Amino acid sequence: MEDTARAGGAPANPGGTEATSAAEIDRVFRAEYGRAVAVLVRVLGDIHLAEEAVQDAFTTAVRSWPSTGTPPSPAGWIITTARNRAIDRLRREASRPDRHAEAALLHTRDEPAEEGPVRDDRLRLIFTCCHPALAPAAQVALTLRLLGGLTTPQIARAFLIPEPTMAQRLARAKAKIRDARIPYRVPAEADLPERLRAVLAVLYLIFNEGYTASSGDDLTRAGLCAEAIRLGRVLAELMPDEPEALGLLALMLLIESRRPARTTSGGDLVPLPEQNRACWDRALIAEGQDLVRRCLRRDHPGPYQVQAAINAVHADAPTAAATDWSQILQLYDLLLTLTPTPVVALNRAVAVAEVHGPKEALAIVESLSLDTYHLSHAIRATLLRRLGHFQAASQAYDTAMSLTTNTAERTHLRRNRDTVLLSRRPQDPSEPVTPGPSGR
Repeated sequence: MEDTARAGGAPANPGGTEATSAAEIDRVFRAEYGRAVAVLVRVLGDIHLAEEAVQDAFTTAVRSWPSTGTPPSPAGWIITTARNRAIDRLRREASRPDRHAEAALLHTRDEPAEEGPVRDDRLRLIFTCCHPALAPAAQVALTLRLLGGLTTPQIARAFLIPEPTMAQRLARAKAKIRDARIPYRVPAEADLPERLRAVLAVLYLIFNEGYTASSGDDLTRAGLCAEAIRLGRVLAELMPDEPEALGLLALMLLIESRRPARTTSGGDLVPLPEQNRACWDRALIAEGQDLVRRCLRRDHPGPYQVQAAINAVHADAPTAAATDWSQILQLYDLLLTLTPTPVVALNRAVAVAEVHGPKEALAIVESLSLDTYHLSHAIRATLLRRLGHFQAASQAYDTAMSLTTNTAERTHLRRNRDTVLLSRRPQDPSEPVTPGPSGR
């Protein structure tokens, strides 16, 4: 938590009986920060003031709960304390009569301290953070800041950018919301599908950055994956009738289940076909597959649901050789009709290679306009190697290396390139191609 609190008393805690540990306060922070900010934004009409008030409330909790104990309703305590702190601040900073009036109005509003799951408030905040008027990078930063409770330094470290740059990005996004009068509301029904796609895209972008970092020495950033999944759970809870929200959560859970087997103890990348499946998280797989089944029963497929189904097929296979590639190819055929993009076609080519052979898959890959996408060149290199075109495979690996700034990925590609150069032997035509983003 960022310590922006000022000294002052907190509401009495007659129900607290046991001292509260720092770990418990941190748990409450992670669970309730976004909820509290959402309520305060509605009450105050100001994102910056709401955020500071909630930070103040949690700082007060850090100071008082270890001796007074956790309140019976931690969320209600935080919201009430934050609201009172915001009113006090408005009064102290008032320079005109209307500011006093605003504070008095806030103080006399009949606002309950806690409103059950505050479903609408959190939905409003999610859609505000992901408003199309904001740049995608700002949408990601605001979502992590306001709903996830990550500090500015934490977000900056996660995306490997200077802290002042991230602070400016957040400040500009909040100013944009204020100056453009972006409404704090759930979109109208007619606008909801398009706006929901933006929200889902932001959460998946956060997850992908955590699962395969775009740059840096480490392959993954586990904190970002955990945060994306947590926010995905919130969205699925708030919008239980939206199958794509369930599909995205299922997709993230199934991909995350493989993370323990995805690197060696030294941090080297282990591609899907070579992973020790005994290390996969079976609890996450079971949860993800249950969500996939729920989506199938709805019979309203969308891109995230289909990708989740693809990963469920991977999870069903006890070994790489037992993977049902025919079923995966059928799912990619469906995905390509829903999302006809070159990246989906590239991932489909991986399945084509397993079902129809590398020659047909190579023709697909070489027909795509993905010259700046490193995975396209990596997949092409593997297909060329399987066909015995060693020099071309080596060059494709070199191109892939030049296009990635993640050290672990580059090291893996270099090893593959060196193997091709040293062995000069054909790869077994039955050797699987490393899947792309939908089957990592």
